[in-house]
Amino acid sequence: MMKTEGQIKETISLTASEKEYPSIISLHCEKHKITATLSDGRITSIPTAWFKRLRQASLEQLQNYEIAFDGYDIHWPEIDEDISVKAFIEGLKN
Repeated sequence: MMKTEGQIKETISLTASEKEYPSIISLHCEKHKITATLSDGRITSIPTAWFKRLRQASLEQLQNYEIAFDGYDIHWPEIDEDISVKAFIEGLKN
């Protein structure tokens, strides 16, 4: 299925806005928190409790993650969870 011009512009806009965020250089997972080292030098943590699948995961599952090539997203293949660097910068917005 081809994307419409509006969808293409939206994708470009999202990509550009993500560039305003630092990328994730490294990650350390513990049972109750995830700590990211960011490209701007910050080290920041978020609780796994924010995300149901992360909260329910074993430590072994938490430590099996992939940082996307661009450094803006993290994927946990065993539990099918994805989070963005935005969670480390902005927290959760309700």
